[in-house]
Amino acid sequence: MQKPNYIPLLLLLALGLLAAMRPALPATIVTEGINSGDTAWMLCATALVLLMTPGLAFFYGGMVNSKNVISTMLQSFVAMGIISLLWVVVGFSLAFGNSIGGFIGDPRTFFLFRNVLDGKPWSLAPTIPLMLFAFFQMKFAIITPALITGSIAERINFKSYILFIVLFSLVVYAPLAHWVWHPDGFLFKLGVLDFAGGTVVHMSAGWAALASAMYLKPRKTHGSSEVVPPANIPFVLLGTGLLWFGWFGFNAGSATAANALAVSAFATTNVAASAAGVAWVLFDVARGKKLSALGFCIGAVVGLVAVTPASGYVTVPVSLFIGVIAGITSNFFAHLRSKSRLDDTLDVFPCHGIGGMVGLIMTGIFASKAVNSAATNGLAYGGTELFLKHLLSLVVVSAFAFVASFALLKITDLITPLRVSEEEELQGLDLSQHEEQLLAGA
Repeated sequence: MQKPNYIPLLLLLALGLLAAMRPALPATIVTEGINSGDTAWMLCATALVLLMTPGLAFFYGGMVNSKNVISTMLQSFVAMGIISLLWVVVGFSLAFGNSIGGFIGDPRTFFLFRNVLDGKPWSLAPTIPLMLFAFFQMKFAIITPALITGSIAERINFKSYILFIVLFSLVVYAPLAHWVWHPDGFLFKLGVLDFAGGTVVHMSAGWAALASAMYLKPRKTHGSSEVVPPANIPFVLLGTGLLWFGWFGFNAGSATAANALAVSAFATTNVAASAAGVAWVLFDVARGKKLSALGFCIGAVVGLVAVTPASGYVTVPVSLFIGVIAGITSNFFAHLRSKSRLDDTLDVFPCHGIGGMVGLIMTGIFASKAVNSAATNGLAYGGTELFLKHLLSLVVVSAFAFVASFALLKITDLITPLRVSEEEELQGLDLSQHEEQLLAGA
């Protein structure tokens, strides 16, 4: 029995009282210009993106040791609760509020969702209600910190994890979303293209994962001769299916309308995932390994990651190429990581960090105005300038995400220890952190 702590509950009650006193009642709900078909599609897309987070829970939960399955899965599920509340209070304002110098949104713009229900539609999503756009973007904000958990699985204090994802969302995710997706964001104005989050979501999570793995140091069992098998590969297969399914909302939904661009993004998403899954296992075979279910699942997710920034700017044949290159590249870096002392438990950096960077570069090469009139032609079609801008963006975003995340880890550790004790780690986080465990044989 641990010592009672009333502070978090009191903080939540205070937030609830503040929300009751500031109900943000609309003067009138905007209906002019709203398209019912676009709204229906975006409601579905928003739900699909949320489904990705439970999918991630199964994907990660199936790969860890059996004594850490519940804790690993809960890290994804609790992000849905914590980040949803944070987004309503101030996250949406920081990402999409009135721009302050192109770097961050004014936190007062949509504080506690003021002016959201009756606000004008977002300028880049003019046919759906602002509230719907805000909730679509919320789902991206939820899954980004959840992705990081794969790098620090089996050794992080759960309370510290919650504090870290709050800080990460405010200090890293919200500014990046503003830079890239707000019309006044400095990378948006520079001309950087990120259709659905290769930079904002996957690169930021990948670099944060690398910083986390370095800061927390290896698990006690890392590098030992003892091989601990994944807890439940059918969980991984289920998680992959949910992620793949939900990713159609992630990418096709980023068209913010039920139109031909959404269809194109839908198609490129599926093809890239297929190509990367096959490329991953064939690269394994070429290195003398057996073709595995785990390998195909990881490869498919890498393909989804890599096509994310490009999905609304490239053709289907190009998405096949992106998937093949991403699958081979991420597999290669995962292999290098396995030979090092770096304990990125579930290879988040090789898969999401490297995959996101591959996608950003490929977008700079293959983006085409013929696919999306809002795009700039990439290097393959004479657009050298876009390619160079993407290289600059890669450096800027990588440095910011890594350095800021490392600093936030240090701050979190000073407030509450990030790493569990050796005894708790050996016991397993399911019991030591939550007093729960899988049933025998599950």
